[in-house]
Amino acid sequence: MGARSVEITGLLKAWGSGDEGALTRLAEQVYPELRIIARRYLKDERQADTLQTTALVHEVYLRLVDVTKVEWQERAQFFAMVAQMMRRILVDAARARGAQKRGGAAQMVNLDETALLSSDPGRCILALDDALTAFSQVAPRQAKVVEMRYFGGLTEEEIVAVLNISPRTVRRDWDLAKAWLLREMNIE
Repeated sequence: MGARSVEITGLLKAWGSGDEGALTRLAEQVYPELRIIARRYLKDERQADTLQTTALVHEVYLRLVDVTKVEWQERAQFFAMVAQMMRRILVDAARARGAQKRGGAAQMVNLDETALLSSDPGRCILALDDALTAFSQVAPRQAKVVEMRYFGGLTEEEIVAVLNISPRTVRRDWDLAKAWLLREMNIE
C-alpha cells in the first residue's frame, strides 16, 4: 500500500472515530481523484443539461458528511461507497430531468473502454441503472464489481481488497456482468 493510501486510510479511521476535522483533511486528499471520476462520467453530456463536475463532487461530499458508523478499513472501501453515491446522484439527476421534460433525454454515459461495457457512448444512465439493479438481484457480487469499477473508478486490485476475492474472480465477475448488461441493454 502506498504512502498516499496509508494516509487516506488513516484519515478515514480518524473520521470514523469521530474526528470531524479528519473529513475536511480527507476531502482535500481525495478531491482531485473524485473530480477525475466525475469528469469521466460527465464528459459526453450536453453543456446545458448536465451536472458540472464540481457540483457532482460537492454533492458527494455533502452526502459523506451524513455518513456515520462506518468502520473504515481502507481507501478502496471509501471509493466503493463513493461509487454508490455517484451512481445515485447521476440517476437522480437523470430522473429529475426526465420528469421536467416529458420524453426528455436522460443523462448520457460514456461507456468506453474505461467502463468496458460498450463502445456506444449513446446509452443512458437510467438504462444502465435499471439493468444493474436487475442484475444485482441475480448476481449481487458481480453487480458490486460493476458499480465499483464503473461508478467508483476502482482498479482490479482495489476491488479485490474491498470484496476480499481473488483477482481472477474479479475478472470473471466483470466478464459475466459485462455480457449480462450488454444483453439486457441490447448493446451489440
